[in-house]
Amino acid sequence: MSIGTVVSLMRGGVFQILLLASPILVTALIVGLVVAIIQATTSIQEQTLTFVPKIMAILGMLALLGGWMFSSLRQYTLTLFQLIPQMVR
Repeated sequence: MSIGTVVSLMRGGVFQILLLASPILVTALIVGLVVAIIQATTSIQEQTLTFVPKIMAILGMLALLGGWMFSSLRQYTLTLFQLIPQMVR
């Protein structure tokens, strides 16, 4: 197994992590920003106010994109398992 193969596997893993985590993180960021703007507008300075909307948005995104996320991760895992015999040589 060459160093190029290892770098390629690491790059693919990092890309897969970013691909799967980005919709959830962007959703949490947008909801947090909207709630922060509402808090600043209404002068409500409750720190725990952002928690419930963020959790609801994250759970909604997981329900919406969970199947796609699972199938993407499944395909990546199957690809890694198929590469194992090549790595042993």
